[in-house]
Amino acid sequence: MTLSTADIVGTAAALCSMASFTPQIAKIWRERDASSVSLRMYVVTVTGFTLWIAYGALTHSWPVIGSNAVCLVLSGVILGLKRRFRDG
Repeated sequence: MTLSTADIVGTAAALCSMASFTPQIAKIWRERDASSVSLRMYVVTVTGFTLWIAYGALTHSWPVIGSNAVCLVLSGVILGLKRRFRDG
């Protein structure tokens, strides 16, 4: 199977999107402080990923569903940590 340029670019974009959440998660966990995280921004982000998953389902695009599902989980973790460490 040969990957097209579009497949390579799409894979790289998905990996960057997924990896972008891990430094924030690590920082919040290490410092036990999520006060610098914007609640509104992550609510909008989670909503966006949910809509991308719906779009992927409607268009039968499993790469869109998969990458956005991972991003949804990771951004949801950040929201959960924001709630957990809200007093810190």
